[in-house]
Amino acid sequence: MTASSTSSSALSPEMQGLKAKLKATWESGDYGVFATYLEPGALTFLAGLQLKSGEPYLDVACGAGQLVIPAARAGVDATGLDLASNLIAQARQRAQQEGLKVRLDEGDAEALPYPDASFEVVSSLVGVMFAPRPERVVSELLRVTRPGGRIVLGNWTPQSFIGGMFRVIGRHVPPSPLVPSPMLWGDEDTVRARLGSGVSELRFERFAYPFAYPFGPAEVVEVYRTYYGPTNRAFAGLDEPGQAALRADLEAHWADHNQATDGSTRLESELLIVRATRA
Repeated sequence: MTASSTSSSALSPEMQGLKAKLKATWESGDYGVFATYLEPGALTFLAGLQLKSGEPYLDVACGAGQLVIPAARAGVDATGLDLASNLIAQARQRAQQEGLKVRLDEGDAEALPYPDASFEVVSSLVGVMFAPRPERVVSELLRVTRPGGRIVLGNWTPQSFIGGMFRVIGRHVPPSPLVPSPMLWGDEDTVRARLGSGVSELRFERFAYPFAYPFGPAEVVEVYRTYYGPTNRAFAGLDEPGQAALRADLEAHWADHNQATDGSTRLESELLIVRATRA
């Protein structure tokens, strides 16, 4: 079998519209800027992959390259894919500036453009959890991973700080009924059922993902509104009073969980790390 060829013509009009909206969401703001604050946790996740030099590695929903760029720098045969064309352009520019050999593709996690069994390691850090059809994501992750290869996912848990943040947003801008909650990817039983017989080994770990900003919660919310696609689009869909109400609730959420006392913002959000071996 060759690369998946799920085309837009095979999608219902509702799903076509949803995918277009999701693409626009992740192309909003500037995730490359936003992700700089998350780099320490991302590098910890990357280190946990224990990639080897020359090893074929795919990062799905790679953003502006927060994993594939340092992986390539270490000699890994790295490939990154993301739905957002502007983020892939950023990642390509970064790779070019450093003279790194990295394959970077614009594409859909539900229809990966790679042949079967192409990669020894496939990862996604808080990425594929936002795709609308989990069963398609699982099928594609399994398909492109070599038998005996590894799939590693980092997903926010429902009870995490970020899970709570999305609930706050959802009270103001209800999520699409077409999409299961992304936070289900942070539930062990759900992940076990989704991966099913496609994996021969499955382990779970919990990681306290660090968030640190050199300014207070109000400024953090402004960073999210400006640079993080889902928050950016949530604000854009509200009138002025609605925006003010959302801003107040988000500021309260950050302030309530802030562990810093020096005017900065520091907290942790629980991440479920899924480590699976392809059957």
